Amino acid sequence: MNAPLARFIALYQQLDKQQLHRLPEVYAEQVIFIDPAHRIEGLTALTDYFAALYQRLADCRFEITSQQQQGREAWISWVMILSHPRLAAGQPVRVEGATHLEFDAADKVCLHRDYFDLGAMLYEQLPLLGPVVRTIKGRLGT
Repeated sequence: MNAPLARFIALYQQLDKQQLHRLPEVYAEQVIFIDPAHRIEGLTALTDYFAALYQRLADCRFEITSQQQQGREAWISWVMILSHPRLAAGQPVRVEGATHLEFDAADKVCLHRDYFDLGAMLYEQLPLLGPVVRTIKGRLGT
């Protein structure tokens, strides 16, 4: 595995609110981070986003299921296991996803784009909305 990708994966497998100071080890100052709910530009804004996110989470960890890199681009498949007091009655929620990364000339991540089912992570876990979303998905055959 390529060293920048290995460094990125190693950090994410240890990432929590105590490790946010390590984000500059893998991210460029002008990083663009995109997921189904956000677009964040710049390392400072990304660090602030993660700080707020981890403040609310009881636990969040990633199991890497596959990775591949070609040149300055990489893909990672993962399962995120997260616990939030307001989701699924605080029980762990498993969300499968993938991340597309682009590295700059200094081997830092300049683009991080996550792909995952926001409904599975959030909407399906809410007490009132969850059963409705699951019913709709069931009728659609997903």
